[in-house]
Amino acid sequence: MSSKRQEDANLILRLYEIRSQETMRRARDWFATVFSPETTQDILGILMSERSADFRMVTSYWDMAAALVVFGAIDEEMFNAINTEHVAVFAKLQPFLADLRAVPGIPPYLYLKHVEQVVLHIPDAQERIAVMRRYMKSRKNSGSVEKA
Repeated sequence: MSSKRQEDANLILRLYEIRSQETMRRARDWFATVFSPETTQDILGILMSERSADFRMVTSYWDMAAALVVFGAIDEEMFNAINTEHVAVFAKLQPFLADLRAVPGIPPYLYLKHVEQVVLHIPDAQERIAVMRRYMKSRKNSGSVEKA
């Protein structure tokens, strides 16, 4: 393995360590299994609730991780082969991005920009997004997930 590949692998392992920390794990679990926005207002409501930190932790983490890909610190193919959660985050929030980016105080060109770039650059991006949405919908409809 080349030294660049080894560096990429080490960064991915470090990202995994961060993801595994207790606070982050709880936030990720909430985001994946409970948070189920149907409108932009649902998201804005979360940002004003006790779950704001969880929401911001998950979205900013994945945007930071994707930025490492965008700026060449981590190989894109390796990143996408190892991770799927960034696709789930994008799939959940994509329908609301234009509205969120129009909110005063949110730089419209920045919010989840790196996640969007990385996900949409995946060759079968639309299919992966659709699969994630079906998966999340099936979990929601199974009755095991409460509404945010």
